[in-house]
Amino acid sequence: MEKRYENYPAWIIIVCNLVPVSIYVIGAIILAEFSPWVSVAYLLFCLWQEVRVMRTGCINCFYYGKNCGTGKGRLCKLLFKQGNPQAFAAKEATWKELLPDLLISLIPLLGGIILSFLDFTWLRIILMAILVALASAGTGAIRGNLLCKYCEQGRIGCPALKLFEKTNEANTDA
Repeated sequence: MEKRYENYPAWIIIVCNLVPVSIYVIGAIILAEFSPWVSVAYLLFCLWQEVRVMRTGCINCFYYGKNCGTGKGRLCKLLFKQGNPQAFAAKEATWKELLPDLLISLIPLLGGIILSFLDFTWLRIILMAILVALASAGTGAIRGNLLCKYCEQGRIGCPALKLFEKTNEANTDA
């Protein structure tokens, strides 16, 4: 049986936050070329997404009040009252619910494409490539190797894990 963390070590929390924070910063840099206000709006959207996840998911998680792999468990306890831990495992995740999370990478990527048609720069293309790498391979590596692998909530029941297992089963059946 895989080791599960009751409280994730600080080094995992730091590493697991480097990827999303890097995505937010790169996205803000790309979108700042439109206007600083577009960049600020994007960062506010990222903040809203983080709060939304805590308000709708973290309140019911096994790691509420504990060091989860993202560090949101303790932060959530400071901001929100604990929900029902049984509700977390029973919840059904959908791609529609994941759309705001996907938009965090898609908005600056689409903005970068538009800007590249107007004024091509290699720096922007490099930033967009790094953004895509972090959002896909970076996020996948962190989830697969550090977060989900040691997560007690995943053993109990995780709607995102169920959604991705269904997606993987559909891909292998085709």
